[in-house]
Amino acid sequence: MSLPGTSLHVLVIGAGSWGTALAASAANNTPTLLLARDEAVSLDINTRHRNPKYLGDLPLPHRLQSTTCLEQALAHLQGSAQPQRLIILGVPVMAMRSTCETWLPLLQASNLANTPVVWTCKGFEQNSGQLPHEIVYSVFGNQIPNTGVLSGPSFAKEVTRNLPVALTVASHNEITVQNTTAALHANNTRIYASNDVIGVEVGGALKNVMAIACGISDGLELGANARAALITRGLAEITRLGIALGGQAATFSGLTGLGDLVLTATGDLSRNRQVGLALGQGQSLDSILAAGMTAEGVRCARDALNRATALNIDMPITKAVCDVLFNAIPPLQAVSRLLAREAKAEWPAE
Repeated sequence: MSLPGTSLHVLVIGAGSWGTALAASAANNTPTLLLARDEAVSLDINTRHRNPKYLGDLPLPHRLQSTTCLEQALAHLQGSAQPQRLIILGVPVMAMRSTCETWLPLLQASNLANTPVVWTCKGFEQNSGQLPHEIVYSVFGNQIPNTGVLSGPSFAKEVTRNLPVALTVASHNEITVQNTTAALHANNTRIYASNDVIGVEVGGALKNVMAIACGISDGLELGANARAALITRGLAEITRLGIALGGQAATFSGLTGLGDLVLTATGDLSRNRQVGLALGQGQSLDSILAAGMTAEGVRCARDALNRATALNIDMPITKAVCDVLFNAIPPLQAVSRLLAREAKAEWPAE
Protein backbone atom coordinates (compact mmCIF):
# COMPACT_ATOMS: atom_id res chain seq x y z
CA MET A 1 0.00 0.00 0.00
CA SER A 2 1.18 3.54 -0.74
CA LEU A 3 2.69 5.83 1.84
CA PRO A 4 0.19 8.59 2.73
CA GLY A 5 0.76 11.75 0.74
CA THR A 6 3.89 10.58 -1.04
CA SER A 7 4.69 11.70 -4.57
CA LEU A 8 8.12 10.07 -4.57
CA HIS A 9 9.11 8.57 -7.92
CA VAL A 10 11.69 5.78 -7.78
CA LEU A 11 13.82 4.56 -10.67
CA VAL A 12 15.71 1.30 -10.18
CA ILE A 13 18.49 0.73 -12.72
CA GLY A 14 19.28 -2.95 -13.23
CA ALA A 15 16.72 -5.76 -13.42
CA GLY A 16 18.83 -8.53 -11.94
CA SER A 17 17.67 -10.38 -8.83
CA TRP A 18 18.46 -7.64 -6.29
CA GLY A 19 17.40 -4.71 -8.46
CA THR A 20 14.09 -6.41 -9.15
CA ALA A 21 13.55 -7.29 -5.49
CA LEU A 22 14.12 -3.69 -4.39
CA ALA A 23 11.90 -2.37 -7.18
CA ALA A 24 9.15 -4.75 -6.08
CA SER A 25 9.49 -3.54 -2.50
CA ALA A 26 9.43 0.13 -3.50
CA ALA A 27 6.48 -0.41 -5.85
CA ASN A 28 4.36 -1.41 -2.88
CA ASN A 29 4.88 2.08 -1.46
CA THR A 30 5.33 4.57 -4.30
CA PRO A 31 5.46 4.82 -8.15
CA THR A 32 8.46 2.76 -9.25
CA LEU A 33 9.98 2.04 -12.65
CA LEU A 34 12.56 -0.70 -13.24
CA LEU A 35 15.05 -0.08 -16.05
CA ALA A 36 16.18 -3.34 -17.70
CA ARG A 37 18.69 -4.07 -20.46
CA ASP A 38 16.86 -7.16 -21.72
CA GLU A 39 13.59 -6.62 -23.60
CA ALA A 40 12.39 -10.11 -22.67
CA VAL A 41 12.95 -9.45 -18.96
CA SER A 42 11.09 -6.15 -19.17
CA LEU A 43 8.21 -7.77 -21.06
CA ASP A 44 7.88 -10.55 -18.47
CA ILE A 45 7.72 -8.01 -15.66
CA ASN A 46 5.06 -5.92 -17.42
CA THR A 47 2.84 -8.73 -18.69
CA ARG A 48 3.41 -11.76 -16.47
CA HIS A 49 4.57 -9.89 -13.36
CA ARG A 50 7.52 -12.25 -13.06
CA ASN A 51 11.29 -12.12 -13.65
CA PRO A 52 11.94 -15.80 -14.39
CA LYS A 53 15.51 -15.16 -15.55
CA TYR A 54 16.57 -14.08 -12.06
CA LEU A 55 13.77 -14.81 -9.59
CA GLY A 56 12.04 -17.89 -10.95
CA ASP A 57 8.27 -17.90 -10.61
CA LEU A 58 8.05 -15.45 -7.71
CA PRO A 59 5.21 -12.95 -8.32
CA LEU A 60 5.92 -9.23 -8.56
CA PRO A 61 3.52 -6.37 -7.72
CA HIS A 62 1.21 -5.58 -10.62
CA ARG A 63 1.91 -1.88 -10.19
CA LEU A 64 5.65 -2.38 -10.84
CA GLN A 65 6.46 -1.31 -14.39
CA SER A 66 9.62 -1.93 -16.40
CA THR A 67 11.24 -0.36 -19.44
CA THR A 68 14.39 -0.59 -21.51
CA CYS A 69 14.04 3.02 -22.71
CA LEU A 70 16.28 5.67 -21.16
CA GLU A 71 13.90 8.46 -22.21
CA GLN A 72 11.00 6.77 -20.43
CA ALA A 73 13.15 6.35 -17.32
CA LEU A 74 14.01 10.06 -17.31
CA ALA A 75 10.37 11.01 -17.87
CA HIS A 76 9.39 8.88 -14.86
CA LEU A 77 11.75 10.88 -12.65
CA GLN A 78 10.55 14.16 -14.09
CA GLY A 79 6.99 13.20 -13.20
CA SER A 80 7.54 14.30 -9.61
CA ALA A 81 8.74 17.48 -7.91
CA GLN A 82 12.49 17.88 -7.52
CA PRO A 83 12.90 16.70 -3.89
CA GLN A 84 10.66 13.66 -4.47
CA ARG A 85 12.93 11.48 -6.57
CA LEU A 86 15.27 8.56 -6.01
CA ILE A 87 17.55 6.48 -8.22
CA ILE A 88 18.67 3.05 -7.01
CA LEU A 89 21.62 1.58 -8.88
CA GLY A 90 20.98 -2.17 -8.73
CA VAL A 91 24.03 -3.08 -10.83
CA PRO A 92 27.14 -5.09 -9.81
CA VAL A 93 30.48 -3.44 -9.04
CA MET A 94 31.87 -4.29 -12.47
CA ALA A 95 29.06 -2.26 -14.10
CA MET A 96 29.15 0.71 -11.72
CA ARG A 97 31.64 2.84 -13.63
CA SER A 98 29.96 2.45 -17.02
CA THR A 99 26.51 3.03 -15.48
CA CYS A 100 27.65 6.25 -13.81
CA GLU A 101 29.33 7.40 -17.02
CA THR A 102 26.09 6.82 -18.93
CA TRP A 103 23.86 8.59 -16.42
CA LEU A 104 25.95 11.65 -15.54
CA PRO A 105 25.25 13.54 -18.80
CA LEU A 106 21.63 12.33 -18.86
CA LEU A 107 20.91 13.67 -15.39
CA GLN A 108 22.67 16.94 -16.09
CA ALA A 109 20.89 17.50 -19.41
CA SER A 110 17.50 16.71 -17.85
CA ASN A 111 17.93 19.01 -14.85
CA LEU A 112 17.99 15.97 -12.55
CA ALA A 113 21.49 16.35 -11.12
CA ASN A 114 20.13 16.83 -7.57
CA THR A 115 18.27 13.50 -7.64
CA PRO A 116 19.50 11.27 -4.80
CA VAL A 117 21.40 8.22 -6.06
CA VAL A 118 22.03 5.14 -3.93
CA TRP A 119 23.87 2.00 -4.98
CA THR A 120 23.56 -1.56 -3.72
CA CYS A 121 26.64 -3.37 -5.08
CA LYS A 122 29.17 -5.00 -2.74
CA GLY A 123 32.83 -5.44 -3.53
CA PHE A 124 35.99 -3.85 -4.86
CA GLU A 125 36.36 -2.95 -8.51
CA GLN A 126 38.79 -5.27 -10.25
CA ASN A 127 42.15 -3.75 -11.20
CA SER A 128 41.47 -0.34 -9.60
CA GLY A 129 40.63 -1.88 -6.21
CA GLN A 130 38.15 0.93 -5.60
CA LEU A 131 35.09 0.67 -3.40
CA PRO A 132 31.77 1.73 -4.97
CA HIS A 133 31.79 5.22 -3.43
CA GLU A 134 35.26 5.80 -4.89
CA ILE A 135 34.01 4.77 -8.32
CA VAL A 136 31.02 7.07 -7.99
CA TYR A 137 33.12 10.03 -6.94
CA SER A 138 35.68 9.43 -9.69
CA VAL A 139 32.86 9.76 -12.25
CA PHE A 140 30.37 12.14 -10.60
CA GLY A 141 32.73 14.30 -8.56
CA ASN A 142 30.54 17.02 -7.02
CA GLN A 143 28.24 17.16 -10.05
CA ILE A 144 25.79 14.64 -8.53
CA PRO A 145 25.90 15.69 -4.86
CA ASN A 146 23.26 13.50 -3.19
CA THR A 147 24.59 9.95 -2.98
CA GLY A 148 24.69 6.98 -0.62
CA VAL A 149 24.87 3.21 -0.27
CA LEU A 150 22.07 0.76 0.59
CA SER A 151 23.24 -2.52 2.09
CA GLY A 152 22.52 -5.18 4.68
CA PRO A 153 21.81 -8.89 5.24
CA SER A 154 19.39 -9.74 2.47
CA PHE A 155 18.59 -12.42 -0.06
CA ALA A 156 16.68 -11.14 -3.09
CA LYS A 157 14.24 -14.04 -3.17
CA GLU A 158 13.20 -13.49 0.43
CA VAL A 159 12.69 -9.75 -0.13
CA THR A 160 10.60 -10.51 -3.22
CA ARG A 161 8.45 -12.82 -1.07
CA ASN A 162 7.98 -9.88 1.35
CA LEU A 163 9.70 -11.68 4.20
CA PRO A 164 11.18 -9.48 6.97
CA VAL A 165 14.46 -7.71 6.18
CA ALA A 166 16.48 -4.87 7.74
CA LEU A 167 18.79 -2.71 5.62
CA THR A 168 21.05 0.28 6.21
CA VAL A 169 21.25 3.39 4.05
CA ALA A 170 24.50 5.29 4.59
CA SER A 171 24.93 8.83 3.33
CA HIS A 172 26.18 12.25 4.36
CA ASN A 173 23.11 13.75 2.72
CA GLU A 174 19.82 13.95 4.63
CA ILE A 175 17.50 13.96 1.60
CA THR A 176 19.14 10.78 0.30
CA VAL A 177 18.44 9.01 3.59
CA GLN A 178 14.89 10.40 3.75
CA ASN A 179 13.95 9.38 0.20
CA THR A 180 15.44 5.90 0.51
CA THR A 181 13.58 5.38 3.77
CA ALA A 182 10.32 6.68 2.28
CA ALA A 183 10.67 4.34 -0.70
CA LEU A 184 11.39 1.15 1.22
CA HIS A 185 10.56 1.41 4.94
CA ALA A 186 7.14 -0.24 5.17
CA ASN A 187 5.48 -3.60 5.70
CA ASN A 188 8.28 -6.09 6.45
CA THR A 189 11.19 -3.88 5.33
CA ARG A 190 13.03 -1.83 7.94
CA ILE A 191 15.53 0.88 6.95
CA TYR A 192 18.16 2.18 9.35
CA ALA A 193 20.28 5.28 8.78
CA SER A 194 24.06 5.70 8.98
CA ASN A 195 26.68 8.20 7.89
CA ASP A 196 29.45 5.59 7.58
CA VAL A 197 29.57 4.98 3.83
CA ILE A 198 33.05 3.42 3.98
CA GLY A 199 32.26 1.04 6.82
CA VAL A 200 29.03 -0.12 5.21
CA GLU A 201 30.83 -0.79 1.92
CA VAL A 202 33.79 -2.62 3.48
CA GLY A 203 31.45 -4.87 5.45
CA GLY A 204 29.49 -5.68 2.30
CA ALA A 205 32.62 -6.41 0.27
CA LEU A 206 34.61 -8.52 2.72
CA LYS A 207 31.73 -10.66 3.99
CA ASN A 208 31.66 -12.29 0.54
CA VAL A 209 35.29 -13.36 0.89
CA MET A 210 34.63 -14.71 4.39
CA ALA A 211 31.58 -16.60 3.11
CA ILE A 212 33.82 -18.38 0.59
CA ALA A 213 36.13 -19.33 3.46
CA CYS A 214 33.21 -20.70 5.49
CA GLY A 215 31.95 -22.60 2.46
CA ILE A 216 35.38 -24.18 1.99
CA SER A 217 35.40 -25.21 5.65
CA ASP A 218 31.93 -26.72 5.36
CA GLY A 219 32.89 -28.45 2.12
CA LEU A 220 35.83 -30.03 3.95
CA GLU A 221 33.40 -31.06 6.73
CA LEU A 222 35.46 -29.31 9.39
CA GLY A 223 32.40 -28.74 11.58
CA ALA A 224 30.37 -25.98 13.18
CA ASN A 225 33.20 -24.99 15.54
CA ALA A 226 35.44 -24.13 12.59
CA ARG A 227 32.67 -22.14 10.92
CA ALA A 228 32.08 -20.12 14.09
CA ALA A 229 35.81 -19.41 14.36
CA LEU A 230 36.00 -18.27 10.74
CA ILE A 231 33.00 -15.95 11.14
CA THR A 232 34.43 -14.42 14.31
CA ARG A 233 38.00 -14.00 13.08
CA GLY A 234 36.68 -12.96 9.68
CA LEU A 235 34.80 -10.13 11.36
CA ALA A 236 38.08 -9.09 13.02
CA GLU A 237 39.71 -8.89 9.59
CA ILE A 238 36.82 -6.89 8.15
CA THR A 239 36.98 -4.48 11.08
CA ARG A 240 40.75 -3.98 10.79
CA LEU A 241 40.60 -3.09 7.13
CA GLY A 242 37.44 -1.04 7.50
CA ILE A 243 38.92 1.16 10.23
CA ALA A 244 42.15 1.57 8.28
CA LEU A 245 40.15 2.79 5.27
CA GLY A 246 38.18 5.27 7.38
CA GLY A 247 35.18 3.29 8.59
CA GLN A 248 33.67 3.45 12.08
CA ALA A 249 34.25 0.50 14.42
CA ALA A 250 30.60 0.32 15.52
CA THR A 251 29.43 -0.27 11.95
CA PHE A 252 31.02 -3.72 11.89
CA SER A 253 28.88 -5.00 14.74
CA GLY A 254 25.73 -3.88 12.93
CA LEU A 255 23.57 -4.99 10.01
CA THR A 256 26.17 -4.38 7.31
CA GLY A 257 28.98 -5.99 9.31
CA LEU A 258 28.13 -8.92 11.55
CA GLY A 259 24.59 -9.23 10.21
CA ASP A 260 25.54 -9.52 6.56
CA LEU A 261 28.51 -11.77 7.38
CA VAL A 262 26.42 -14.28 9.32
CA LEU A 263 23.77 -14.43 6.60
CA THR A 264 26.20 -14.86 3.73
CA ALA A 265 28.47 -17.32 5.54
CA THR A 266 25.66 -19.64 6.63
CA GLY A 267 22.71 -19.18 4.25
CA ASP A 268 22.09 -21.74 1.54
CA LEU A 269 21.04 -18.96 -0.89
CA SER A 270 24.52 -17.43 -0.66
CA ARG A 271 26.39 -17.83 -3.94
CA ASN A 272 29.69 -17.05 -2.22
CA ARG A 273 29.16 -19.85 0.29
CA GLN A 274 28.17 -22.21 -2.53
CA VAL A 275 31.40 -21.45 -4.39
CA GLY A 276 33.35 -22.21 -1.20
CA LEU A 277 31.44 -25.45 -0.68
CA ALA A 278 32.29 -26.58 -4.22
CA LEU A 279 35.96 -25.72 -3.72
CA GLY A 280 36.05 -27.60 -0.41
CA GLN A 281 34.48 -30.61 -2.10
CA GLY A 282 37.30 -30.73 -4.64
CA GLN A 283 35.97 -28.82 -7.63
CA SER A 284 38.26 -26.38 -9.42
CA LEU A 285 37.42 -22.71 -9.68
CA ASP A 286 37.39 -22.98 -13.49
CA SER A 287 34.80 -25.76 -13.42
CA ILE A 288 32.67 -23.85 -10.90
CA LEU A 289 32.68 -20.71 -13.02
CA ALA A 290 32.10 -22.71 -16.22
CA ALA A 291 28.94 -24.13 -14.65
CA GLY A 292 27.59 -20.60 -14.40
CA MET A 293 28.08 -20.01 -10.67
CA THR A 294 29.47 -16.53 -10.02
CA ALA A 295 30.13 -14.76 -6.75
CA GLU A 296 31.32 -11.25 -5.93
CA GLY A 297 33.82 -12.62 -3.42
CA VAL A 298 35.80 -14.27 -6.21
CA ARG A 299 35.97 -11.00 -8.14
CA CYS A 300 37.09 -8.83 -5.24
CA ALA A 301 39.23 -11.08 -3.02
CA ARG A 302 42.54 -10.24 -4.64
CA ASP A 303 41.85 -6.50 -4.74
CA ALA A 304 40.81 -6.56 -1.08
CA LEU A 305 44.07 -8.29 -0.19
CA ASN A 306 46.06 -5.78 -2.25
CA ARG A 307 44.48 -2.85 -0.42
CA ALA A 308 45.14 -4.49 2.93
CA THR A 309 48.76 -5.17 2.00
CA ALA A 310 49.27 -1.55 0.95
CA LEU A 311 48.02 -0.48 4.38
CA ASN A 312 50.08 -3.14 6.21
CA ILE A 313 46.88 -4.81 7.47
CA ASP A 314 47.09 -8.52 8.24
CA MET A 315 44.31 -10.48 6.50
CA PRO A 316 45.15 -14.20 6.93
CA ILE A 317 41.71 -15.57 6.02
CA THR A 318 41.51 -13.38 2.93
CA LYS A 319 45.00 -14.51 1.95
CA ALA A 320 44.03 -18.16 2.41
CA VAL A 321 40.99 -17.67 0.17
CA CYS A 322 43.17 -16.01 -2.48
CA ASP A 323 45.64 -18.90 -2.27
CA VAL A 324 42.84 -21.38 -3.01
CA LEU A 325 41.23 -19.25 -5.71
CA PHE A 326 44.30 -18.06 -7.60
CA ASN A 327 47.47 -19.83 -6.41
CA ALA A 328 46.41 -23.49 -6.79
CA ILE A 329 46.80 -24.16 -3.05
CA PRO A 330 44.59 -27.12 -2.02
CA PRO A 331 41.85 -26.06 0.42
CA LEU A 332 43.01 -28.37 3.21
CA GLN A 333 46.55 -27.02 2.92
CA ALA A 334 45.28 -23.45 3.12
CA VAL A 335 43.35 -24.34 6.28
CA SER A 336 46.43 -26.02 7.76
CA ARG A 337 48.44 -22.85 7.19
CA LEU A 338 45.81 -20.83 9.04
CA LEU A 339 45.88 -23.23 11.99
CA ALA A 340 49.69 -23.11 12.10
CA ARG A 341 49.76 -19.37 12.81
CA GLU A 342 51.30 -18.40 16.13
CA ALA A 343 49.10 -17.86 19.18
CA LYS A 344 48.18 -14.30 20.09
CA ALA A 345 45.73 -12.26 22.14
CA GLU A 346 42.19 -12.06 20.78
CA TRP A 347 41.90 -8.28 21.35
CA PRO A 348 42.92 -5.93 19.99
CA ALA A 349 42.02 -7.73 16.76
CA GLU A 350 45.50 -8.20 15.24
